[in-house]
Amino acid sequence: MKIIIASDHGGFQYKQLLVPFIQEKGYEVIDGGVFNEQPSDYPDCAAVVAKAIIDKEVERGILICGSGVGVCVAANKFRGIRSGLCHDTYSAHQCVEHDDVNVLCIGQRVIGIELAREIITTFLAARFTNEERHLRRLNKVLAIEDNNMK
Repeated sequence: MKIIIASDHGGFQYKQLLVPFIQEKGYEVIDGGVFNEQPSDYPDCAAVVAKAIIDKEVERGILICGSGVGVCVAANKFRGIRSGLCHDTYSAHQCVEHDDVNVLCIGQRVIGIELAREIITTFLAARFTNEERHLRRLNKVLAIEDNNMK
């Protein structure tokens, strides 16, 4: 699976640690920036990840900021993006299995690096169930997205 990871300055340190970790797990990783700790804006990194997913350059994305909230809000503004803020492993697999989430958001200032690694491992291993109830709910979410875009 090919993924993209990006952060603002508040998530830069974790991004630097997580890129090689994810690569060691056998995933192809695109580093979408930022590339230093200079102040940056979280909507910009969310846009980089969203565009890569929408353009089918990658299957999933990971976004990191200080809390994870800003990147999650920004990413969810893009049509076709379903991002989830996960600070535990249950949410990391459940959001994919039930909601077909394609972008994981985490907060560097909220969780430790070891938990971040566990969450990412869980997120990347999870698959959407395609169960009728989950498809029905996902289709309702997609209908909301379609109606809001008109």
